[in-house]
Amino acid sequence: MIVQRILCTALTVYFVILLVRIILSWVPSMPDPLRPLARGVRALTDPLLLPLRGLLPPVRVGMGALDLSPLVLFFAISILRGLLCGGGGL
Repeated sequence: MIVQRILCTALTVYFVILLVRIILSWVPSMPDPLRPLARGVRALTDPLLLPLRGLLPPVRVGMGALDLSPLVLFFAISILRGLLCGGGGL
């Protein structure tokens, strides 16, 4: 079914965008050429991550805190892909 393929592709693309978001979050000072990319990635991922952050408190790790919302979203995408696409692997 074509709708199923589109949904599977969209889930895979969103998974990759979420991965890019995590990688960009490790860059302490964003270089000018990457700022538009970072803004676009945040605009795509914030609508799902922000509500999750409201539900999940950060986990304290030493002097810092670890945000688990991307991990939860990764699991949710993998479960959806498993249900819709007949396999969870990317």
